[in-house]
Amino acid sequence: MLPEGGTPADMEIKVSLSLPRDEISIPVVRRICTQSLKVLGVSQECIDDVELALTEACANVLLHAQAEDEYEVSVGVDNEVAVIEVSDRGGGLDTSFETVFESERTARPSLDGVAPENVPEQGRGIFLMRALMDHVQFHRVEGPQRGTRVHLEKMLVWEESAPGAQLSRTRRTTGPWGSARPPKAADEPV
Repeated sequence: MLPEGGTPADMEIKVSLSLPRDEISIPVVRRICTQSLKVLGVSQECIDDVELALTEACANVLLHAQAEDEYEVSVGVDNEVAVIEVSDRGGGLDTSFETVFESERTARPSLDGVAPENVPEQGRGIFLMRALMDHVQFHRVEGPQRGTRVHLEKMLVWEESAPGAQLSRTRRTTGPWGSARPPKAADEPV
């Protein structure tokens, strides 16, 4: 049943995974995310961008998180955007990391015209995330479970007749009968 006015509630799908800090977890989380986007009908180019950025964020966990810790990946998809957060329980961001990327917050880097040798090896994954996604943030997580949270956002581009896009389209308020209510049976009181 549609709300008054005939516009459907927005579609929203959320998936959260808690994974061991192990190399095998990266293809697992990547496949779950990309297959979900495929089922919804997101364009392949958009899926490819999300897949590579997610891989880089998870690979950073393997490099920086504590060996015995798990990490978490949360993916939320609505009618317009995919939001991904990768959280670890490592040492958190150090100040040199924040300083290096503070200047990049205002300008989104592009892969076009930049030779890979001009990007420091230690920052290539972050460079790729920033180039492929529409919004990237890094947060230091304080408290007893210190760590880092990488926040990635990608505006979705839908394939024609995509199930996910259809879930967000405005539907007729009249239903298939052409009126606000289904037709009454002949023997039903009015």
